[in-house]
Formats: sequence, structure tokens, C-alpha cells
Amino acid sequence: MVTWVELVRHRPDLAAAGRSLLYQYGVGLAFLATVRADGGPRVHPVCPLLSPRGLHAWVVPSPKRSDLHRDGRYALHSFPCEDNEDAFYVAGAATPVHDAAVENELRARFLAERGLPCPGEALAGQELFELLVERCLHTTTTGHGDPNPRHAAWRAPAAS
Repeated sequence: MVTWVELVRHRPDLAAAGRSLLYQYGVGLAFLATVRADGGPRVHPVCPLLSPRGLHAWVVPSPKRSDLHRDGRYALHSFPCEDNEDAFYVAGAATPVHDAAVENELRARFLAERGLPCPGEALAGQELFELLVERCLHTTTTGHGDPNPRHAAWRAPAAS
């Protein structure tokens, strides 16, 4: 598994495509899939944050946050595009961030992306997770109903 920063080094093309699709509406928007305690999938929208530090998500107190603490596996999928069926998918493991300086920096960045002031209590109760990357997939199409979508897949190198 690698950080988003390492993905940028390994596959800048996929990282750029991912950034473009995750931020196609001006701020990060995606669907986060987690694994329920019974093994089933759980999917909810989230606002991922891409920064020079990596790929992160603030997660509200919720069943999906409990899922991430119990079983850190996740999948993140871009929102649908209006004009085509292009998509970006990334999967790996989510790890909680317990560094106050990093939390403060990423809170300020998250709020600035949305044009909101940065009070200390903003995002109160939410927990910051870093989303490590095991694999990703970028799909490109010529429009809705494209019979020949193109896929570029990547898997992180095995740890040595």
C-alpha cells in the first residue's frame, strides 16, 4: 500500500485523472464504501481531500466511521459525470490521523476549498482518516453508452 503522494510518483497520469474526477464539481466529492461488521458493504457520500500530504477524509460519527476503525478497508469512487461515464476508483486501507498539527492544517485546507472561515470548532466531532492506496482504476469513455470504455488499472507494488 502507498500514500497518495507515492501514487503521484508511481502513476502521475492516474493521480491527475483521479484528482480531476474527484474534484469535478469544485470540491472533493465521492462515494466511500466500507465493510459492515457482518461483512456486507456500506456506501455513503463523502468529501475527500487531496493535498500535498495525501488523500484524506473527515468522517462524521457514524456506522461508516465505526467500520473504518474495525476494518480499515475502503473503496472510494468518484461521483458520476454529467457528459460521460468516466470514473475513478481507489481502494486500500484507511488509518486515523492523530497528529493535531496535521489535523489543523487539513481542516483549514478543507474549509478554504469551500470558502468557509476556519474556526477551531469547525468539523467538531469528525475524525480525520488518511486513505492509503492499494489499487486504483480510471475509466474513460466517449460519452454515455460508450460500448468500448478504456480502463487503466494500477496496483501498489508489494512491500519488500
